Amino acid sequence: MTADPTARRTAQGAARPTDRPDPARPDAAIAKASTWNVGTPQRQREAVDAIRKVWESQEWPHPGLLSYSVYTGEDGATLLHYSQWTGEQAYQELVRDSRAARNAEIDAAVPGIERVGIQTYELYRSGLRAEGDTRTTGCVVIVDVEFDGPDPARQRDWVDGVFEALAGESELPAGGIAAHFHTSTDGTRVLNYAEWESADHHIAALAAPGEGVGSPSPLWERVQKYPGMTGGGVNRYTPALSLEPAPEGRPGDGEGAVGGLR
Repeated sequence: MTADPTARRTAQGAARPTDRPDPARPDAAIAKASTWNVGTPQRQREAVDAIRKVWESQEWPHPGLLSYSVYTGEDGATLLHYSQWTGEQAYQELVRDSRAARNAEIDAAVPGIERVGIQTYELYRSGLRAEGDTRTTGCVVIVDVEFDGPDPARQRDWVDGVFEALAGESELPAGGIAAHFHTSTDGTRVLNYAEWESADHHIAALAAPGEGVGSPSPLWERVQKYPGMTGGGVNRYTPALSLEPAPEGRPGDGEGAVGGLR
């Protein structure tokens, strides 16, 4: 007898809040990253509140969604959404079954949200926090790198170059906690999800000698002037909401639930 997928979703129960997602969790086959443009700091807050209310009022939508997190952009206009999945099929099933209705509720509360695309990534390499490091991630820095065409080997080589350059540093920037390098499944992009103690720590690291985070060196120059790299950007975000499904048979408390899949 085939199990009813709706019943399986319901068994997941409600959402439970988490301090932050773990980008390096081994059961996540893919991650999705997308941006909403909401226009103003007030509308950022209103959108986060609307997202919270939608997710507090409903069951966890799919067992293949492992975590969902939302961050407010330092620009006062954007929200970053970062979600982890067991695979693409789980995402497509959620899109088919419930995304439109959830987004419609959010749009009713905050009209005029601009949804600026969505990208699919696989985690390639992480520079993890040291054992026993309990610092709180107060700022997430998203580094986007774009290439002039699909080439998975080039994506990985660029990331490996970053790790080689980091290994050549006498000391790492103060306030850096961890970095998680994702390669897009279409072969054209790299996304670094970098955890910092605060935005001020990242700003100070950028102000140090060198172009970006890292001292002047041939290794960093190779990263910064890599052949075929056509663009990208660096943006700082503050964690706003993060959640995971509550363990089976244990309801969530509703605090910190998020949503809006794209």
